[in-house]
Amino acid sequence: MVGELLSLLRFSAGSGHIWLDEQRMLLMHARAFAELRRELLDSLGIERARGLLVRMGFASGLRDGEVAVRERLAGMRAEDAFMLGPRLHSIEGIVSVQKVQVDLDVATKHFYGEFLWENSWECEAHVADFGYGEDPQCWSQIGYASGYTTAFMGRLVVFKEVECTSMGDSRCRIVGQAAEAWNDEHYLEYFRQHHVAEKLIDFNLGLQHLRRLQPRREYDQKLVGVSPGFRAAFELMRSAVDSAITVLLLGETGVGKEVFARWLHDNGPRGKQPFIAVNCAAIPADLIEAELFGVEKGAYTGAHHARAGRFERAHGGTLFLDEVGDLPLAMQVKLLRVLQTGEVERLGAEQPTKVDVRIVAATNVNLQQAMQAGKFRTDLFYRLNTFPIQIPPLRERTADIPALVARFVEKYSALYGKKLRGLTDKAALDVHKHAWPGNIRELENVIERAVLLAPDHGDIEACHLWMQPPGAPLDNQLDASGKVATGASASGADASELDALCQRVLEQNIDIASLEQRLMQTAMQRAKGNLSQAARLLGITRPQLAYRLKKEGLPTS
Repeated sequence: MVGELLSLLRFSAGSGHIWLDEQRMLLMHARAFAELRRELLDSLGIERARGLLVRMGFASGLRDGEVAVRERLAGMRAEDAFMLGPRLHSIEGIVSVQKVQVDLDVATKHFYGEFLWENSWECEAHVADFGYGEDPQCWSQIGYASGYTTAFMGRLVVFKEVECTSMGDSRCRIVGQAAEAWNDEHYLEYFRQHHVAEKLIDFNLGLQHLRRLQPRREYDQKLVGVSPGFRAAFELMRSAVDSAITVLLLGETGVGKEVFARWLHDNGPRGKQPFIAVNCAAIPADLIEAELFGVEKGAYTGAHHARAGRFERAHGGTLFLDEVGDLPLAMQVKLLRVLQTGEVERLGAEQPTKVDVRIVAATNVNLQQAMQAGKFRTDLFYRLNTFPIQIPPLRERTADIPALVARFVEKYSALYGKKLRGLTDKAALDVHKHAWPGNIRELENVIERAVLLAPDHGDIEACHLWMQPPGAPLDNQLDASGKVATGASASGADASELDALCQRVLEQNIDIASLEQRLMQTAMQRAKGNLSQAARLLGITRPQLAYRLKKEGLPTS
């Protein structure tokens, strides 16, 4: 049991992270928590401080309970999975837990539990600061036990402390059951937000949240960003929104140039008129003239009907010329003429047609370099470059990533009929650290896939983001004695051994999928079907191994 928990704990001294599965943990001085507790009592009073601490513990318990649920769903016996929480509380240094009685049935959601606590840090802190009293003081721990069990059982379960060392008892004793079984509304109030002070805090936090969202709502639901680079680009665009000036959007593939162009159109005086987008790089060179300018009937073999081009279809509105840097030189001459005269001439037509079109162009090509290489006309460049806007790549606007992720999770959750809480701490860190060479388009694709893979009403984990988990080491992991394994003992092999192994794999033309499958099978054989032990041998968590085995159609026991 302890070994299974230790396999979920990882320490990364280099990055400053402690992980429990994919949730970030903290290792802090107990005295620091005690000082915070004392200050809450002094400033808020007993009742309000107790409520805050209960709910803080409840929130922490909920997260750990979700880890236990995943272990149960991966095949662990229900009671064994439930006991991970009490064991974790001991490992974290909160309190030593001893089971007296546990009666649970996940199917019917029935629960009754009784436990003994020894060496409670919260009791020790309270007695040190305030002395012994008549009421139990393990408030955050009671909240944790209640939140943990609530998550595990899928219904509100509440614990009470019936004995406490802060009252002079030899040890603490807690009893847990369904909330309604207590028939004690006053006690249940500690688990609900209702105090005026807390409501004021919530109001203030909500106000701050709205203020943070204001720029996003100003932009539109499709245009998200708060970073300095994004705001600079947006302010430039906003200054041009009410005019008919030609705008040139510059930036790497996937930065959202078409989204910018649509915002410019939708929020300007032409917003109710057509917005026509054309990818200049996607149309064959022999067809692009007809696509842009249109065709008269009989202009060439097969032209049985007259057809308006993109310029005419955009009349009164906006024509978005995406990837304009890829236009053939001959087409560049004809485009320049249209921009100068405001007239288009269909293929086979005898008279030109007047068009009123606002031009927004975009490219990921360095047009100045293209001019020097003779691939882009200088006169067309200066005609398009009237009002250039540089859109920064996503790696330069990392402050925008959380808002973009939230928007994409919301979008695809609605599309696929899912309810998700968002990313785990580990997944969020992976997203933040990724370079995103494909920019926002890549981010959106990754989040869409993750939404599909994530369980309904659950979290998006790191394994859901990538086609295969990143190959980063698991950092320092606890061994069975509770010590942090370092160096070669943590990895199981030094760099030279790994290099030699990689050479053999490559020389023998072994594909990665086959290698991974055989490694999992071998680990399961060595562990004699014990999923947790096999996961420890592979240096991954039990749920991760269960997921991969299921994905490959391999037995999980």
